[in-house]
Order: sequence, then C-alpha cells, then structure tokens
Amino acid sequence: MSEPSPEVLRHPDKQATADAAAAQLVSTLATAQREGREPQVALTGGSMGSAIIASVLARPDHADVDWSRVTVWWGDERYLPAGDAERNDTQNDAAGLGSLGMDPARVHRVDGPDRAASVEASAQAYGDLIRQEGGGEFEVVMFGVGPDGHIASLFPHHPAQRVFDRIAVAVHDSPKPPPDRVTLTFEALNHAREVWFLVAGEDKAQAVAAALAPGADRWDVPASGVSGGTATRWFVDEAAAADLP
Repeated sequence: MSEPSPEVLRHPDKQATADAAAAQLVSTLATAQREGREPQVALTGGSMGSAIIASVLARPDHADVDWSRVTVWWGDERYLPAGDAERNDTQNDAAGLGSLGMDPARVHRVDGPDRAASVEASAQAYGDLIRQEGGGEFEVVMFGVGPDGHIASLFPHHPAQRVFDRIAVAVHDSPKPPPDRVTLTFEALNHAREVWFLVAGEDKAQAVAAALAPGADRWDVPASGVSGGTATRWFVDEAAAADLP
C-alpha cells in the first residue's frame, strides 16, 4: 500500500502554527494510548520545536495524555556538553519539557563530549538504545526545516545521507555550526507512523516548495526524503507557504 500524500496545513503565523501542532500532538498521543500503544516521539530543536512544547503546556487538554508513558528521543543533537544552551534538549527543557510529568528514564538524550569519547561513540550508543527500547517505531517524528532544506542534521550533499546500515550516525563538518553532531539516519526516521514538518518564516519558503515538488531528490532537498506510514503533515505559516502553488 502506498503512503498517503503529504498534508499541508497553513496557519497565519508562527504562533498559530505552533498552537495547531501542539493540539495535534495532544490528540495523536492520547489516541495512541487509548488504542493501547505507548508512544515514542522524536522531538526537534530550534524555536519552533520549543514553541510547540510551550503550546502543549498551555493547553488544558494536555492532561488527556499520560506523559509518564511517553518515550522521548531527539532526531538530532549537537555534540556539546549536557546543559549547553545550543543543544536541542536544553532548548526544549527551557520551553517546559520537564513540566509535562514525563518519566526521566523515558527521556533519552544524546551523549555529548562530557559522556562519550567521540561523536561516533555517541551515535553508536544512541542507535543501540533506540534498538533496545523498541526498535525506533516512532508514533511521531517532528522536524524543523532549514532554508537549505535540511532536516535533523541531514544536510544537502552531505555524506551522512549515504549511511544506510545504522540508526544514528556521527556528522562532521556540518555546514551549520557547531560542526559535530549526532543525527538519526533516513532509514531510522522513516520508521514512523506520522512525520511532521514545522516551518515558519519567509526564509523557509523556497525549501518548503522544493521539498513538496514532484520528483524532489533527498540528496538535494533532505526534507523530501522522510514520510510517515499513516500521515505526513506540513505545519506551515503563510510566509513559509508563500512559494507553494
């Protein structure tokens, strides 16, 4: 059976986009739990990733989800020490992730240089942990999208795209600082029931249009290379959607 076509959900501005994604996240996770699943979610960093967490916390119905039974991962992480302000998990923590009532043992962070001997060791450990904790069958994977079309730390024409035999891979010479990162691979990211792209701003309009264009090549536009088994949703504000038909 073919995967469903991407669904583009337009909203007036960044805050409205974050609010819509937050509402959908609460609904999706609550439904998964009612159906007997213990959902695993891969979060994203950046301002949109943090805005969604803040929006979830502001919703009275976020209590519909038993957050203590939600497992959290990150699609990528900067190889920096724990607590560094540039880390995705630090930014998500600052947005209120810890206030949702999650079980800390289910919040899986990527090791930085304070805990791993190298980026490669960190990537191997993270991939092994995902395999041990359920094989990477994600309920939802969330991405921001860069102006160049990158997602997680999979950049256009970067060799990390060509890794097919691992769940997570070390990234060196990232075109966006910091240069060393850990990212999940395309193969891992494509094991998700739902894939969500969270995009705001006119500087992202060209990347959004390129990713959604028929025949887009993930080597050139990585955002075109991931889709969900049951849904692929693009939450975009009007500025980011400006170049769409």
